[in-house]
Amino acid sequence: SLEFLYLGGNFITSIPPELANLPSLSYLVLCDNKIQSIPPQLAQLHSLRSLSLHNNLLTYLPREILNLVHLEELSLRGNPLVVRFVRDLTYNPPSLQELAGRTVKTRNVPYAPSDLPENLVRYLSLASNCPNPKCGGVYFDSCVRQIKFVDFCGKYRLPLMHYLCSPECSSPCSSASQSSTSQSESDSEDEASVAARRMQKVLLG
Repeated sequence: SLEFLYLGGNFITSIPPELANLPSLSYLVLCDNKIQSIPPQLAQLHSLRSLSLHNNLLTYLPREILNLVHLEELSLRGNPLVVRFVRDLTYNPPSLQELAGRTVKTRNVPYAPSDLPENLVRYLSLASNCPNPKCGGVYFDSCVRQIKFVDFCGKYRLPLMHYLCSPECSSPCSSASQSSTSQSESDSEDEASVAARRMQKVLLG
């Protein structure tokens, strides 16, 4: 039932994904730390209204942050993401286990929990859908990281981390944006409008 959590000024370097297990959390303060990335699991905090991340080391935001439907205030000042973003994005080929898991999920191969070891059943449940609606693929650990710029509140363009299942898969709503701000102009207007509706206040200065 926790609603307010203040963790500012604690030299925190990473946010534990377990914070997503606080369904009533409305105000989360993580300012003045050493945080470099936001776990996508935070998108499960559907009651979150205010998220303070100023004075950290963030260079991008996870795309899932757009799922915070009640978020009204997002504080990002004092982070590198307002002036620069990730430029060296590499892709590690998937393991044989992941390739097998992708095949099972994309081809809807039927199986029951009694057919496979428990660890494999758990692994298959961790599949993430590729955000490209024309793809239909999945990934587990290995994916293509891509930076997309999204318009917040019609005023600020922020870099969101976008995950695709393979190097051949590109988002239909924009071209890959990795190292050029000019490429951000072709980003999805639909996604931008969603962000603008949901984020009432983005504090960068």
